[in-house]
Amino acid sequence: MKKEKIKSNIIIHKWLYVLIFLFFVLMILRLSYLCLVDYKVGDSTITAFINNRNTLEEVIYPTRGDILDVKGNVLAQSVSSYTVIAYLSETRSEGSDTPLHVVDKKATAEALSPLINMSVEDIMKLLEKDAYQVELGPGGRNLSQIQMEKIKELNLPGIDFISDTKRYYPNGDFASYMLGYTKTNEENGVSTIVGELGIEEYYNDTLTGNPGFITYEKDRYGYKIANGREYIEPADDGDDVYLTVDNNIQLFIENAVKKMSADSEAEWTLMVVADAKTGAILGYSSTPSFDPNIRNMSSYIDPIVGNAYEPGSTMKIFSYMCAIESGNYKGDDKYMSGSKTYESETTGEKVTINDWKKEGWGEITYDQGFALSSNIAVANLVETAIGKSELSACYSNYGFGKATDFTLKREATGSIDFNYQIEVATAGYGQGITTTAIQHIQALTAIANDGIMLKPYIVSKIVDSNTGKTNFEGKRTEINQIASESTIDKIKELMASVVTPNSETSTGYHYYMDGYNIIGKTGTAQIFDYEKGEYLKGESDYIYSFSGMYPGDNPEIIIYTALKKPKDSNNYLAPAVKEVIQNISNYLNIKESQSINTSYEIDSYINEEVNEVTSLLQSKGLNLIIIGDGNKIISQYPSKNTNLTKGDNMILLTNNYDKKMLNLIGLSYKEAKIILEYMGINYTIEGNGYVYEQSIAEGTIINEEDTLVIKLKNKYEENTT
Repeated sequence: MKKEKIKSNIIIHKWLYVLIFLFFVLMILRLSYLCLVDYKVGDSTITAFINNRNTLEEVIYPTRGDILDVKGNVLAQSVSSYTVIAYLSETRSEGSDTPLHVVDKKATAEALSPLINMSVEDIMKLLEKDAYQVELGPGGRNLSQIQMEKIKELNLPGIDFISDTKRYYPNGDFASYMLGYTKTNEENGVSTIVGELGIEEYYNDTLTGNPGFITYEKDRYGYKIANGREYIEPADDGDDVYLTVDNNIQLFIENAVKKMSADSEAEWTLMVVADAKTGAILGYSSTPSFDPNIRNMSSYIDPIVGNAYEPGSTMKIFSYMCAIESGNYKGDDKYMSGSKTYESETTGEKVTINDWKKEGWGEITYDQGFALSSNIAVANLVETAIGKSELSACYSNYGFGKATDFTLKREATGSIDFNYQIEVATAGYGQGITTTAIQHIQALTAIANDGIMLKPYIVSKIVDSNTGKTNFEGKRTEINQIASESTIDKIKELMASVVTPNSETSTGYHYYMDGYNIIGKTGTAQIFDYEKGEYLKGESDYIYSFSGMYPGDNPEIIIYTALKKPKDSNNYLAPAVKEVIQNISNYLNIKESQSINTSYEIDSYINEEVNEVTSLLQSKGLNLIIIGDGNKIISQYPSKNTNLTKGDNMILLTNNYDKKMLNLIGLSYKEAKIILEYMGINYTIEGNGYVYEQSIAEGTIINEEDTLVIKLKNKYEENTT
């Protein structure tokens, strides 16, 4: 019995040893697995899990690139913005010798009210909330640096700021559809700026840049470990986009278009000006417009590229061009003006088309028919000189009916479809087909370049904001030769016959200016009502337009303008066109012999001696506006790498502003505004253009309660015919 018991114990011990051995084997295998295998933990691996426990990766967001005009003036930029917050909980002040929360809510509300444009009552409602902190919105959001500094100077307990970045358009309602706007997208608590329209949208990726990141070790509390491992991949800031637009020319156009819109009360207006020799857009504007800072817009369609409409008689330029190029045009041949009757090819009914002067001018030549904008002249030409297929091919060759691929999205193509003979006739004088303003600009470039059509463009260059290297440069691009030089010479002759002082022989007499060789073509198009299926019949139910060039013998600029449904039949386009041509002619010295005007690329003069910089810049022929009597420069306009020419203004802010009023007479809106912001005084601006009057005399010492009133008008208004 005893032997059996001993034998049983031995067996138990053996199995116990086996189990212990197996346990250790399993432990070794498990430990080996944990050490050698990168196994999964949740959605990640053990290696990533360990790394994430000890390291933190933060995204470094790039700065969005600027949009600038051809001279380097900023049209759109990213600036710091601030939101006012108020700490309400008393716990925030625990352990502090001074209060860190809002103590006197009424006094705080009264102090902030005039600075954030909110009533004391509305601010009090926010301050009375049972919360640790609140944002003081809407007035306390999107504040500028200057606004933030003014609030900070009040030293209000418990008032602080959240810093952010917003897109800022310093000129407000200025080239709005061209520039577009941005919106802020919020995702996972991160704000990103995204272009929504215009250049901001088209070049969004270019302007945005690429984010970087920083990876560093952290302790158990999430704080960065001193001298720990750290890796930084810097952000690649967005590139700067320089437009072909000239700020001053854009201002001429803006002023003219806004006045035309106000005077005519038209449904919409537009104007485009291009460099005739390169196709570069010098400026364009339209109404209704909007301020991209607040996006008070009524339409997301840029009228210059997205609005297709029946163009009217400006198309006679191109139907005549087609007829002349065919070799079958005889300008001295005569025809009977007034009306022409067709038999409908579908119903057999008689359909009559008329000249705008229904009784016509009797028997006249085809050359005279162009000057008088005769519809019957074109109706005859598309039967005798050219036919349906030739006209269709010409219009297509001239770029109508298809996108120009201009640098803006949502470009309309228009339509140049026509089948029956009466449709061919009406298409010849711009009815029954649709075109866009940018298509007209493109086709008109051929007339300025001996028949070679150019591609319109609006980007001068794209510059890497980190290195200053130019990554892209816009240039003259030839599309094709659409007409011979002899045809172009004849078209110029016909367009010159339109703009004469004689109202009996031409339709463009309103556009005539003594001493200015303008050539062009007028247009008046009926408006089709698609709901009623007929053309409108009101006195001013038309789209009026003008295609012009200056100077006529060797065009430097092309201008196209149009408006829809003005309040009456008065000519509102002509004053605007003449004002813009005259202003641009003076500005670019087009009437004078062109001497080479050497440009000078300015540098950054921050922290340099005023006397030394003054001597340097004056030697380059620049006009200096120096704010204060300090010996060092602390800010400047324009910024470095801007090209200036003799006579251009350069603004320098010194380290000692003496509170003396400067002479602003003759300065542009932009220059005056920059100076006033540098001076930090209260001001109001009346009008557009250039300063002609200021309420505080030069040299006057300005007090904090003073408000300067400056009045602006068109620079060359006194010379306008």
